[in-house]
Amino acid sequence: MQNWSTRLLLMLFVLTLLVAGCAKKPVAEEAVVEEKAEVAVVEEQPTAAIVEEQVDEAAAARAAAEEAARAAEAAARAGLARIHFDFDQYLLTDTAKNILENNAKLLKAAPVVKVKIEGHCDERGSDEYNLALGEKRALATMNYLVSLGVSADRLSIISYGEEMPLDPAKTEEAWAKNRRAEFRVVL
Repeated sequence: MQNWSTRLLLMLFVLTLLVAGCAKKPVAEEAVVEEKAEVAVVEEQPTAAIVEEQVDEAAAARAAAEEAARAAEAAARAGLARIHFDFDQYLLTDTAKNILENNAKLLKAAPVVKVKIEGHCDERGSDEYNLALGEKRALATMNYLVSLGVSADRLSIISYGEEMPLDPAKTEEAWAKNRRAEFRVVL
C-alpha cells in the first residue's frame, strides 16, 4: 500500500509542478501581448493624426481647385468675345484671330468648360445659304481654337443663319454686326 501511496504522492507532486509551470507561461505571454498592444496603440495615434491631417490637406486642395475652376469658368463666361466676319466670308480676319487667341487662353485656364460656337449671318441670302455659311463660320472658329490648343471635345458648333440678328436694322452697319460667331458656355 505504501508503494501505491508513494506513487500517488509522486504523481500529485509532478502534476502540481506541471500546473504551476503551465500557469506561469500564459501569464508571461499575456503581459508581453499587453505590452505589444500598448506599443501598437501608441504607434497608431500619430499615424491616425497624420492620416487625418493628410485628409484635411487633400480636402483643402480639392476645395481650392474647385474654387479655381469656378473662377476660371466665370472668367470664361465673362471674357469670351464674339468675332465678326466679312460679307459672304467664313475666313477669319486678323482681328478675329487676335480675339480667338484671347478666348483660347481663357478656355485653357478653365479646362472643364465646354463651349458651343454659334455661327450667324446677316439677312441677305436664302435661309439655306445662310445656315450653311453660319456653319462654316462656326467650324472655322472651332478649328482655329483647336489649332491654339483647345481640346475639340470641349467645343461644339451650331448655325443659326440669319435667325438671331444682333441688330434688326437693314443697314450695312447692322448687317456687319450680325455676321458673327458667338460663344455659349454649356454645362
